[in-house]
Amino acid sequence: MSDLLTYAYAVVRDTEGLQEAAAPLRGVADAPVGLVAGTGDDQPALVVSRVPAQDFQEHALKQHLEDLEWLEAVARAHHGVIEALAERTTVLPFRLATVYLDDQRARQVLEAGRTVFAERLARLSGHVEWGVKIYAEPSAVPAAPAVPAGDLTPGRAYLRNRRQQQNVRDTVYQAAQKAAERVETAGRRHASDRVRHRVQQGPLAEAAGSAGSAGSAGGAGTAGENVVNDAYLVHLKRCDAFLADVTRAADGLDGVRVETTGPWAPYSFAMPPGESERAAEGAPP
Repeated sequence: MSDLLTYAYAVVRDTEGLQEAAAPLRGVADAPVGLVAGTGDDQPALVVSRVPAQDFQEHALKQHLEDLEWLEAVARAHHGVIEALAERTTVLPFRLATVYLDDQRARQVLEAGRTVFAERLARLSGHVEWGVKIYAEPSAVPAAPAVPAGDLTPGRAYLRNRRQQQNVRDTVYQAAQKAAERVETAGRRHASDRVRHRVQQGPLAEAAGSAGSAGSAGGAGTAGENVVNDAYLVHLKRCDAFLADVTRAADGLDGVRVETTGPWAPYSFAMPPGESERAAEGAPP
């Protein structure tokens, strides 16, 4: 068995000059990037590099995926290659750490899935992905004026305060739902497709909220609770209008923040390689 495996980043439309554009790029493990081309003109091609088998064989890879520092380095290199080529052509990104035994096996997958890949590339042509997250943050709502306790016992006063807090929370979550409806309306008006992702929780959500975004609306501050985490596929000509509508979605809604990220290559709308192989009749396992 070879000491190297073929790492696949994406399927691309093999346009003129793309091979030369890929040549200066360095990918995972600082390896040079190249193309595994299909047959015929303007056919899909695979963006690949060669990586050490000792790091990407199944057993080793499972261990590495628990090493956050290693995983971050691979993810940065993976996305760096995709984003660089997305500036030149339509890109169909693959999942992180998609590897094949060699270039011949990668070419078999490419040829077997040619029709699926070509159709998907045609659909994504001229489009980018925008992420839209909505956060609900009841603590950001100004506190209601204190009401004198009067003859209330400490227990009753506590219960009254708890009811007031719950009322604020309910109001904020209703407002977040209204913001989500506004975003969905913008998506129907301007976007070609939408994918709903699992909402972010815990440290990931806190990091995302504290980092913020150039396209955020509704104020800055702590993350709050992520209640919507969607991706929209938007044609380049519709991006400005889409963002204008989305960034107004939290207007007049206390305790709600809308953040946008992008534009990205259409990661959320690319068919995963496993699905593509299954869809391609005769693709070997």
